[in-house]
Amino acid sequence: MASSQAGAKENNSSLMIQATSLGSPERSFFMAQILIRVLATAFTLAAISVMLTSTQSAMVFGYNFVVHYSDISAMRFLVGADIVACIFSVLSLLCVFLLSRSGSDLKNIFFLFLHDMVVMVLLISGCAAAIAIGYVSKYGEEKAGWMAVCENVPKFCSRVLVSIVLSVLAFVCFMTLAIMSSSKLMSRPIE
Repeated sequence: MASSQAGAKENNSSLMIQATSLGSPERSFFMAQILIRVLATAFTLAAISVMLTSTQSAMVFGYNFVVHYSDISAMRFLVGADIVACIFSVLSLLCVFLLSRSGSDLKNIFFLFLHDMVVMVLLISGCAAAIAIGYVSKYGEEKAGWMAVCENVPKFCSRVLVSIVLSVLAFVCFMTLAIMSSSKLMSRPIE
């Protein structure tokens, strides 16, 4: 009976050691980093795809005109920001994958933090520019004499809105990554 209890304790302790090594905080950190970076890549790719395909023609005052994202500088800036964020997200995904295999170094986590902050600021600036122009397009600006145009091209405005929302979700991913990296940096003792 005593030997069976000792064997059960030994099995339990070996299971706990395996569970601890599989669910270690270091591994969880890198798995979360990889997952969130994959999400950020997916959001930026989807935002780029939706924006690039947003076009609509309309007849206004007897004239047929076609509106495309490239006609609006703020939308071009958002697409550029999404492209840069997507490329850097893929590159950082590869770096995080390599870091997860070799172990984390405080310096490497700091560089990830800086990377995520730069991409986050780039994305939010692109989103802010596009949201400002989108608002004026939707509601106009009476005092400046600018008309609302979304009633003439609702499909275009809807697609632009979807692209902006996807870009904001990518921003949230990078903000989450920056918060994770900064908390990891703060929890480590200074060497």
